[in-house]
Amino acid sequence: MTTDPTPARLSIYDAAAANRWRTLLLIAAFTALVALLAYFVGEYFAPGGGVAALPFAFAISIGGALVSYFAGDKLILAQSQARELGASEEPQLRNIVEALALGLGIPTPKIYVIEDSAPNAFATGRDPQHASIAVTRGLLDKLDRTELEGVIAHELSHVGNRDIRVMVLVTVLVGTVALLADWMWRSMFWGRGRDRDRGGAGAIIAVIAIALAVLTPIIATLIQLAVSRQREYLADASGALLTRYPPGLASALRKIAADKEPLEVANKATASLYIANPLKDAPAFFDHLFDTHPPIEERIKRLEAMD
Repeated sequence: MTTDPTPARLSIYDAAAANRWRTLLLIAAFTALVALLAYFVGEYFAPGGGVAALPFAFAISIGGALVSYFAGDKLILAQSQARELGASEEPQLRNIVEALALGLGIPTPKIYVIEDSAPNAFATGRDPQHASIAVTRGLLDKLDRTELEGVIAHELSHVGNRDIRVMVLVTVLVGTVALLADWMWRSMFWGRGRDRDRGGAGAIIAVIAIALAVLTPIIATLIQLAVSRQREYLADASGALLTRYPPGLASALRKIAADKEPLEVANKATASLYIANPLKDAPAFFDHLFDTHPPIEERIKRLEAMD
């Protein structure tokens, strides 16, 4: 009996579908976390207050999401010092964007350039009709055409997959968790907490509420970063499907990872938007738990296993 030594190949379609399901599960866990914190915080302050706190928590989430949804892209582009390209500028880049957008079946997004020599790129916008792609000067100078196509396909896949909507939702949920936890701690500190003479059940609720106030902001951040990493895997798979040439994106990721220059206009708030970590942070304890992006080596390995 003989065995085939060739490793199994991963279908691009299977990779994209698997990552969509993982992301949905992560967001469901995130929503449950917000509801759990809101319920026990409400119960801590008043019997029956847990149910009343749920609409309050989700109203804050929805309000923040609406602001981010309609104005977030403009703020991000301004903060990144991105300049919109004129009609006659960078014809190769424009041709690539237009051709891939047509292949994906979405309108051609606005194209921006960040005048920085570090190679990187990101997409933003609330939907395909209001999308923008920003690339750095370093990306245009250091990548060949097939590599640039791989990066643009990845970013257009974020647009087509509605990743920006997902990340806005997750970011707002993180903010809601932080707000609830902070409100609880302030109320406890100033002595406006619940009646402490409610017996054993009240003591148990107090312990659970305090534990959740401590742990949920940490857990929420970890889930946010996990969602971000899953969306990158999904965009890699979808981008490879769009170009039908996974090695192009794999080669681009190698070059971006090998370039040690940090992107000056990037910060902790915008880092997760880019195709690769633009901050070039030094490795730290529990580094992978708090990464905004999957390891480049793992992304390249998955791309090389696709057919």
